[in-house]
Amino acid sequence: MRRKDKEISSMDEISQVIKKCQVCRLALSQDDVPYIIPVSFGYDGKTLYFHSAKDGKKIDILSINNNVCFEFESGVEVIVDETKPCNWSFSFQTVIGFGKVKELSSPEDKIKGLKHIMAQYSEKEWNLDTLPLNGLRIWAINITSMTGKQSLDHVDQ
Repeated sequence: MRRKDKEISSMDEISQVIKKCQVCRLALSQDDVPYIIPVSFGYDGKTLYFHSAKDGKKIDILSINNNVCFEFESGVEVIVDETKPCNWSFSFQTVIGFGKVKELSSPEDKIKGLKHIMAQYSEKEWNLDTLPLNGLRIWAINITSMTGKQSLDHVDQ
């Protein structure tokens, strides 16, 4: 990372940024053509989880190339300078990472993934054991690397 002063190096802090997020942006690639989509997600500290429809472009790409990049952002705010347009900036926290996607197939793994997804959005403990899982596709991203960056200060005058 070029700006070491903005790096979030603690995995606990990176996890806190992810916990504050509502959306994960997932970047895929097929034949050197990028494709990015927002997904709802779950996170357990090592693995990201998301679900999908049975078919679609995302599934088509993942069947060919399971390498992904993901991005989270939190606390994005424009910092305005009323006198100098070149002093405008952003306050933000971001996490960017890479991983490999694998579809979860066993009922136990699917339920585990769903529980992590639900935990991202609700503090309630959900009983998912009776869900019809046959038509449900749950995916795990085994994270290979992840970095965080933040700029929480206002623009230097």
